[in-house]
Amino acid sequence: MKKIILSAIAVMAFGFANAQEQTAKGKWLIEANTGFGAGTGNTSFGLWSEDGNTAYNIGAEGGYFVADNLAVKLGLGYGDDGGDIENTTLAYKVGAKYYVANKFPVELSYNGVDIKDRDENPSYIGLQGGYAIFLGSNISIEPGVRYNHSLNDDFYESAFQFNVGFALHF
Repeated sequence: MKKIILSAIAVMAFGFANAQEQTAKGKWLIEANTGFGAGTGNTSFGLWSEDGNTAYNIGAEGGYFVADNLAVKLGLGYGDDGGDIENTTLAYKVGAKYYVANKFPVELSYNGVDIKDRDENPSYIGLQGGYAIFLGSNISIEPGVRYNHSLNDDFYESAFQFNVGFALHF
């Protein structure tokens, strides 16, 4: 029993130390997310049916750790709602992501979307929280919940999303 407990402590300590290295100052982060929930035009991957049309979105984000556990991030995404009228979107994100205790990522970001041939384009302030599961020295899976607060409520609504992120750490 003593060996099992000591082994479990050693594994957890290794995982914690490994996470500290992955979120250290000077490291890079490349991230792809899947987004479930309201389609707000974002930097995640998605494929869904909307009003009988097949819609999609592709995107990715990158970040640089300016301090231990604190990354500054940029993201781009492209999507199409699949309708008869060409309605493509180009989404962008600027934000910061902080890893609390090296395991709980919290992100604050500004998201904007440029919709082709629209006078009013949506923009959001987003807050996201989750848990980082480090699978190895360079890979993590980060499930989380995100709330996008609309900055132009007259045209676009605020929305909750459930995300599963896949991140590479260099």
